[in-house]
Amino acid sequence: MENSLSLNWPLSSQERTSSPPVHKLTNQELVLLCQKGFSPDRAAFAELMRRHQSHVDRLLYHLAPDWQDRSDLAQEVWLRVYRYVRRLKEPEKFRSWVGRIATNLFYDELRRRRRTWTPLSLDAPIQTRDGEIDWELAAETPGPDENLATSEFYEHLREAIADLPEAFRTTIVLRELEGLAYEEIAETMRISVGTVKSRIARARRRLQSQLDPFL
Repeated sequence: MENSLSLNWPLSSQERTSSPPVHKLTNQELVLLCQKGFSPDRAAFAELMRRHQSHVDRLLYHLAPDWQDRSDLAQEVWLRVYRYVRRLKEPEKFRSWVGRIATNLFYDELRRRRRTWTPLSLDAPIQTRDGEIDWELAAETPGPDENLATSEFYEHLREAIADLPEAFRTTIVLRELEGLAYEEIAETMRISVGTVKSRIARARRRLQSQLDPFL
C-alpha cells in the first residue's frame, strides 16, 4: 500500500510487557489498532480475519450456494476490509460492516456476472509494503457450523433457501441472516422498499410451506 510504515519497528521493553497479545483484545480494540499509522497492524488484522472469516464464508455460502468461486469472493472481501478499515467510524460494528462489504461485493459481482472476470489466485497472500499476510481460506464445502449434521431441520432450511429464486434468496438472506433493514436491502439491490417487503413475504411463505413437515 502507498506511503505505509513498516510494522517491524523495535518496541521498548515497557511496550513489550504492557501490550496484551492480540487474541486477548476485543474486536473494537483490534480495529482501533488497525486504524493507527498508515496501514493496518498485521497481527491485529490477522486476528480479526481469523475471528470473522467463518461469518463471511457463511454469508457468501447462503447468498451464492451454486457459485464455485466463493473463496475468490471471500478473499476480495478481506482485501477491501484491509484497504478501508481506517474509514470505519464505529469500530464496535466491525462484524456488520464486514457483512455489508461482503453483501455489496456479491451484488456487484452478480451485476457483472456476464462480463469477463479474472479470478484471484487463491495461492497469493495479501501483498503489502509491510510484508505478506497469508490467507486461511475455508473449504468450498460448508464448515461444521454450517453443516450441523445433527440438525435435520437446519439441513432442510438450508436446502429450502438454496432452492429459492435468486432474487428471493438474496432478500431473505440479507434480512434474516445479515439483519439488514428494508431500506438497506433496497439500496443494495437497487429496488424499492415495497419490492423488498414483497419478496421477503413471498420467500417466507414458500419456506414455511416447505418446512412445515419439519417444524
